[in-house]
Amino acid sequence: MQDEEKDVEFIEEDGEGNTADPVKKLREKLAKALAEKQEYLNNWQRERADFINYKKEEIERSKNLKKNAEENVVLDLLPALDSYDMAFANKDAWEKVDQNWRTGVEYIHQQILKAIAEYGVEPIQTKLGDAFDSNLHQSIEVVPTDDASLDHTVASITQAGYRIGERILRPARVRVFAKSA
Repeated sequence: MQDEEKDVEFIEEDGEGNTADPVKKLREKLAKALAEKQEYLNNWQRERADFINYKKEEIERSKNLKKNAEENVVLDLLPALDSYDMAFANKDAWEKVDQNWRTGVEYIHQQILKAIAEYGVEPIQTKLGDAFDSNLHQSIEVVPTDDASLDHTVASITQAGYRIGERILRPARVRVFAKSA
């Protein structure tokens, strides 16, 4: 009997005396709670997806940073390789140097080439007479010629070029034949 009185008191406190109102209010509260739950779930899922994307972007940024650092180290070594190439190109002076010393210098040169090769760096293979390719070569001088077969071919190589895969780190600096008019 006391429980019935409490129900009556609840209904009377509600002011309307209608038993459907408390159920309606509970349903409204439940609907509101379900909507909030769905909103929280959606926000959580969105944040999780954003975090996964952030992690992927950070991994990519890290790879690019490492790649750029490696390229900078290699670019810093290229002038040293150029110095070796100039020393080797002067055949008269190079032949006058003690054989043991030459062997040691050539070994150091090979070590540097091997080290940059481990980063995927390779020299651009350019030979005299190759067709000039602006993607691989940088023309520093035009050498006039009367021979039409030499037109737009490499006359001499002044500085070696290097690439990583398909990407050119530094084009080969060359002199190019051009047919005289």
